[in-house]
Amino acid sequence: MKVYEAIVKGLEDIGVEAAFGGAGENAASLMLALKHSRQIRPIITRHEQAASFMACGYAMYTNKLGFCFATAGPGAFNLFSGLAVAMSDSYPVLAVSGYASRKWQGWGSLNETSGLNRTPDSQVMFAATTKKSFLLTDAAETCDVLEEAVNLAFEGRPGPVHIHVPEDLTERGVEVRNVRPIRLDVSPVLPDPTRVVEIASVLANAIAKGKRIVTLVGFGAIRSGAGPEIKRLIERFQFPLLTTLDGKGIVSEGHPLSVGVFADSGHTSAWKAFREADVVLCIGNSLNQHATFNYREDLFNGKLLIHVNISETEFRKAYKPDYALLSDARPAVTALIDELEKKVGEVPAVEVAGRDYEARHIVQLTREIHPGKLAQTIGRLLPEGGVVLADAGAHLAWLGYYVELAEGQNFRKAGSFGPMAGHVNGAIGLKVAQPWRTVVVGCGDGCYSLSGFELMTAVEHDIPIIWVIFDDREFKLIKLYQLATYGETGLVEFQNPDFAAYARACGADGYRVETLEEFEDAFRNALASGRPTVIDAVITRWAVPHYSPSPDGVIAGLVETIEARFRGR
Repeated sequence: MKVYEAIVKGLEDIGVEAAFGGAGENAASLMLALKHSRQIRPIITRHEQAASFMACGYAMYTNKLGFCFATAGPGAFNLFSGLAVAMSDSYPVLAVSGYASRKWQGWGSLNETSGLNRTPDSQVMFAATTKKSFLLTDAAETCDVLEEAVNLAFEGRPGPVHIHVPEDLTERGVEVRNVRPIRLDVSPVLPDPTRVVEIASVLANAIAKGKRIVTLVGFGAIRSGAGPEIKRLIERFQFPLLTTLDGKGIVSEGHPLSVGVFADSGHTSAWKAFREADVVLCIGNSLNQHATFNYREDLFNGKLLIHVNISETEFRKAYKPDYALLSDARPAVTALIDELEKKVGEVPAVEVAGRDYEARHIVQLTREIHPGKLAQTIGRLLPEGGVVLADAGAHLAWLGYYVELAEGQNFRKAGSFGPMAGHVNGAIGLKVAQPWRTVVVGCGDGCYSLSGFELMTAVEHDIPIIWVIFDDREFKLIKLYQLATYGETGLVEFQNPDFAAYARACGADGYRVETLEEFEDAFRNALASGRPTVIDAVITRWAVPHYSPSPDGVIAGLVETIEARFRGR
C-alpha cells in the first residue's frame, strides 16, 4: 500500500468522511487515494486557504477530525490561516502537505521548504501554527505518525496537527508494508472530585447567604454538548444565564433565565446582571478580549470568579480565578450539579431583568435596510437546528445582538484569530459535516470579496449554503475605529460588483434586495430551494452597532472614553 493510501485508510478508520484540499503535484498521489475511497468525500477547493477553513467548519459542531491537504511550498503555506483558527477556536484538524524530495535538499528545488540555502523553513512555520508538526521520514512509520497526530488533535483542548510527506516517499516502489488500523484513544478531561466538592461548597454557601450568582457560558460548553446540563444547572439553582457570542443557543435565548450576550457589543440586560453579581461561574469560555471589554482590569473587582475550562493555561491569562476547575464542560457541570444537590434545598425563583434586545426600538434613518432589522429577520426565519456564522466585521455585532436563537440553533463568530473570510468558506465544511442543518453566513461585503469565489465549489458539489452579504460598500468596523481613535477616516470605501449576477453566473441562485420585504422573500426562497444562494442586501451606512467599552453601559463607556482622552491616554 502506498503512503497516501495508508493515510486515507487510517482516516477512514477514525470516521473521517470528507477531505478538503488543493490540487498539486506533491499531493497527486493523495488525490488518487481519495478518488478511490468509498468513505471519504474529496472536495478540491479553488484556494487552499478555503480548504483549511472548511476543515474547521467540518469539526466545528462534531466530534470528528477536520482534514485538509495541500501540495508542497506555496500550497502548503496557504493552510496557515485555517490552522491558526483551529488553534485559537479549539478544532481538531489534521493538515497534510507535500514536501520536496529530500535527495535534493538544500539545492533549491521546486517548492523546497527545508530552511536550507535561502529556502523557507516549513517545519518551523507549521510548528508555530499547530499543536505539533511531523515530518514523515520512513514509510514504515506512516501509521505510527498518523495515529500520534490524530490523537494529539483531540487530546485535552482540541487543536490542529500537521504532517509533511516528502515527495520521495510517494515514488513508485515505496510501500507501507506494516499497515494497521488507526485507533483513537483519547482520555476525557474529567474534574478532580476534591475540587468539585470545594467549589460546590462555595456555591452552596453563596446560595445560602443570598448572594447573586450568574453563569457565563461559552463555546467550550457547546462543543462539549453540555446544553442539557447547563439548562438543568440554571433551572435547579436559579442562576441567570449570560453567554458569550459563541455561547448563544446553549439554552434557548427565550428562556426566562436567559439574560443575553455579555460582550462589548452585547445586551444591556447582561451587563446589568453581571454588574450586580457577587459570584460569576464561567463555563467553557476563555475570557477573551471582546467578552471582557478589552481585558478591563476592574471587571471582576468585588466578585468571586469560578472558572471551568478544559485548558489549564486559560487560568493564567488576564484573570486569575478564585477557584479553577480543570475539566471538559459537560462532566464538570454534571459533577457540580450532583454535589450541589447534596447541599442545597429548594431555591426561590430569581427575578431576571427583561432582555433589552427584544424590545429595543430600531430607528430607521434611511430607505436602505437597517442591519439590525436584517439580523432580526434572519433569526425569526432560521429553521430548527439552523446555524448562523458571522465573519469579522460590524455585521457580527448586529447578528450577535439581534438574532435570537432557540435551543439547538447555533451562532459562531470569527474567533480570536479573526480572519475576515473564515466562515464564508468554513460554512461549506460545516454543511458537509451536518447536511441536515440550515447554514447561513452573515458576512460583510469586504469579507465576501476576499474569497467568495468558493461559491463555485459549493455549486460543483451541490452544497446549499445561504450567504447574506451586508452590503454598505465600506469597511465599517475599521471606519468606526478610525473615527474613534484618530478623528478621521481613510481608505475604507470601495465599489462592489453585482454579487447576485455573479452568483447566477456561477450556477447558484442570486438576489439583490433593497427592502426588508424583498429580503424576506429571497430568504424564504433560499430556504426552500436547497441550492447555494447569495443574497446581496443593501444596508444603510447610518447605523452603528450597540457597543460600550464598559460593562456599566453605553453612557458610562462614553464618559470613560472622554476622560481617557483628556488624560492623554
